[in-house]
Amino acid sequence: MSEYTVAVLGATGLVGQRLIDILEERNFPVKTLKPLASKRSVGSTVKFHGQDVPVEEALPEAFEGVDIVLASAGGAISEKLAPEAVKRGAVVIDNTSHFRLHSDVPLVVAGVNDDALKNHQGIIANPNCSTAQLMQGLKDRHEAAGLTRVIVSTYQSVSGAGKEAMDELKDCTSHALSQPDCAPSRNDIFTRPIGFNLIPHIDSFVTEGDEEGYTKEETKLINETKKILALPDLPVTATAVRVPVMVGHSEAVTVEFAKPLSPKEASAVLASTPDVVVSQELTDYPTPADAAGKDPVYVGRIRKDTSNPETGLNLWVVADNLRIGAALNAVRIAEALVKENLIQRQPATA
Repeated sequence: MSEYTVAVLGATGLVGQRLIDILEERNFPVKTLKPLASKRSVGSTVKFHGQDVPVEEALPEAFEGVDIVLASAGGAISEKLAPEAVKRGAVVIDNTSHFRLHSDVPLVVAGVNDDALKNHQGIIANPNCSTAQLMQGLKDRHEAAGLTRVIVSTYQSVSGAGKEAMDELKDCTSHALSQPDCAPSRNDIFTRPIGFNLIPHIDSFVTEGDEEGYTKEETKLINETKKILALPDLPVTATAVRVPVMVGHSEAVTVEFAKPLSPKEASAVLASTPDVVVSQELTDYPTPADAAGKDPVYVGRIRKDTSNPETGLNLWVVADNLRIGAALNAVRIAEALVKENLIQRQPATA
């Protein structure tokens, strides 16, 4: 098997660290690891296969000789540096939202729409964390019964907003426990204190058009679902809520089909889907604590939609957002590129 020089852009961040861990866990054929981050991180190191690997500054010239870039350093940085990496012959798998809806950039959930990788022009987008876990099995159910509508409410952990958000949840929880009068705690990251609270506001609000009143997190889920499934006219709606959970996103999903699909049939379809674990008993439903640190998407509470019992189903979907929603999917995309011999060095251009 060939080995590859792999750069992790944003290596010192929460997802960047997960990317490095998963490359090691899955024994990805790394010849050389290049951790890249901002100038202030230069001098620090990351662990990879027991070795301390020095962090380099993320500059265009750092991508010389790199085969694969796993990028998770923010949209503005990807916008600037991803084309520079491609120019130098690398394939970029980008975890940010910047390229996801570009018509010439494949948006991929590994195992769901791998065929889209054949059309890559150097950049491949990794979808939003809540979208990624929703896609597992949704395509198979569409092929079984024909999707006609999807309704999703997400319950998203604070790790989706980074390490600082996790620290804020710890601080807010401690504060709430020590303040019996419910005095307000800080909310530097979130729009409200997150301790013992729910916040129906992730990312900024859309202020015009048909999506007015939705948050960008919700519109990402709506539009990315349509692109990944290649169903541009599929009706999709979403509500995204931040919850006081450290790791693990949950989703309450209603799906409607063109023809009947019973809960038993839907369970069988999901059970045959790779990387999906289906609860077999009513009380055996998954929770974020069950999913944290694990690879599968967990599905439970599959039942008829009482408002549309003929062709509607409700289900509960849980996954580790840092893995299936970000780092793990990125590495799986890289594995698919290797398997299909799609890591092709692009000719350098001026």
